[in-house]
Amino acid sequence: MIKLIMSDMDGTLLDENGQLPAGFADMAQELKKRGVMFAPCSGRQYYSLLDTFAGYEDEFLFLAENGTMVRYHDKEIFSSTMNKKLGMKALQETRQKPGIYEVFCGKRGAYVLADEDTAAFQDELRKYYTHAEVVDSFTDIDDELIKCSFFDESGSADERIYPYLQKYEGPFQVATSSAYWVDVMNYDINKGIAIQQVQKKLHITPMECAAFGDFLNDVEMMSSVYYSFAMENAHPKIKELARFQTGSNREHGVLQGIQKLIDDGLCG
Repeated sequence: MIKLIMSDMDGTLLDENGQLPAGFADMAQELKKRGVMFAPCSGRQYYSLLDTFAGYEDEFLFLAENGTMVRYHDKEIFSSTMNKKLGMKALQETRQKPGIYEVFCGKRGAYVLADEDTAAFQDELRKYYTHAEVVDSFTDIDDELIKCSFFDESGSADERIYPYLQKYEGPFQVATSSAYWVDVMNYDINKGIAIQQVQKKLHITPMECAAFGDFLNDVEMMSSVYYSFAMENAHPKIKELARFQTGSNREHGVLQGIQKLIDDGLCG
């Protein structure tokens, strides 16, 4: 029986307007009644997830920042901190490049530079980082570094950001999370590793887990559960890896997939 259901956010659980699908609250209540835990599993900041899921703070497990921060009942159960000195070097690689912005992702919040604090960047930033502080320099931030994020306003992150960061592959991993964003994290961390840590701590097997995803940063998540669902709008590689497919995020495909699991007698 399934004990834990995880879902990516953007392009997966959230609709085309970035909103939770109609019917989510009813589904969350049904899962709770059946003893199934729900876990947002996202590149978004932990505090951003809390804002999106207000009222569920004590019910959901939160896998944030692409798995580098996992919290339950507001207590850290797993995190992956980076070598701060090397991470700072990576954050400098795209400085002064037109249309590219950097985010220092810490345990206590996110930090952006004052000379890059434009209205357009703030609009994009607020989608993923609701707790963000504007600083003059990353150097004096008193926080642990768990991820470096880079935003390309033109939507060509693969061509305009990745080449500057490729040299950090090895000690770190460089992952494209969308056409606009690139994340740099420890080489041995991803959503899948975080899920495996959760499985160990909660004594849950992959056969007792389901996951929904749409993009390449969901690859390891798909491989860490048995009931892996690709959205209809997913990247072809995700569709290839997943054992099951559901509707698009526009069609509330996550809710469709969960209902199928319930109908098949797999949830409580």
